[in-house]
Amino acid sequence: MTAPVALKLEGVARRFGAARVLDGVDLSVRAGERHALIGPNGAGKSTLFNVIGGALRPDRGTVWLDGVDVTRRSPHRLARAGLGRSFQTTRVFARLTVLENLRCAAWCGVVATQSAHGVPGLLSKWALWWRRSRAIEDQAERVLVDLALEPAAHQPAGTLEYGAQRRLDLGVALAGGARVLLLDEPTAGMNRDEAARTIEWMRAVMADKTLLVIEHDMDAVFALADRVSVLVQGRIVATGAAAEVAADERVREAYLGVPPGPPRDPGRTAP
Repeated sequence: MTAPVALKLEGVARRFGAARVLDGVDLSVRAGERHALIGPNGAGKSTLFNVIGGALRPDRGTVWLDGVDVTRRSPHRLARAGLGRSFQTTRVFARLTVLENLRCAAWCGVVATQSAHGVPGLLSKWALWWRRSRAIEDQAERVLVDLALEPAAHQPAGTLEYGAQRRLDLGVALAGGARVLLLDEPTAGMNRDEAARTIEWMRAVMADKTLLVIEHDMDAVFALADRVSVLVQGRIVATGAAAEVAADERVREAYLGVPPGPPRDPGRTAP
C-alpha cells in the first residue's frame, strides 16, 4: 500500500527581479519517506526551502502539507502544523544549555497541540499549566536521550563541539514535535566519520518522520535517501532512487557536465 503524500508542491515559481529562480517546481514526498534534494549551486534549493518553510511567498504555485494548502502560512503557523526546519548553519541558543534549548522547542510544540479552551477556574488553569510543564520536560528529556547528549545537558550549547551542535540543531526540530522536517545540509562541515555517524543517527531517531533533505555529500545521500530529486535551473529534472538518478543522462548532462553515454558505477558517481 502506497503511503499518503505528506508534502506536495505544484507549479511553484519564484522570481527575484528579472531572475527566475524557481520555474514551476512539482514535487511529492510521501509520509515517512527520506527524500534528498540535490543540484548545483544556484539551482534554487535554498529558495525552495524558504518557500516551503514560509519565509518566502511563491509568485505562483501551491504548497500542500498533509493535504492542506499552506502556501501563504507564516513559519510559526507552519511549525504549529507540524513542519520543522534545520538550517545550513546551526541556530541554537548559544548561551542556553543543551536542555534549555530543547525545552524551548518542546514548549512551542506542546503549547501548539494542547488547548486551554473550556478549562474554567484558577485551579484548572494551574492544573493545565502543570500538565504542560510536565509534557515539556518529558519531551525535552526524551530528545536529549535520542541525541546522546545527556552528559552535556547543562552545558551551554555554544561550547559544544561542532558535530554535537549540528545534532542539537536537528534535535530542536524534533523536540518541537514536527512530523515533516526540512533539513538543509545536515552533514555540512563534518568529516567523513562524523557525517556517517550523523546519518546513522538520523536513520534511527527520525525513522517515523518525513524528511526532505538538501545534501551535497553523495555518500550521505546514498546512505539516507529513499528517493532523490535533482533541481537544475529552478526545475526538477529527475526523481528516483539514488542509483537511477546518478545514471540518468539528463542529470549527467545538465548537472554533472558529462555528455550522454554509458554511465559510470553509480556508487562512485557524485552529483
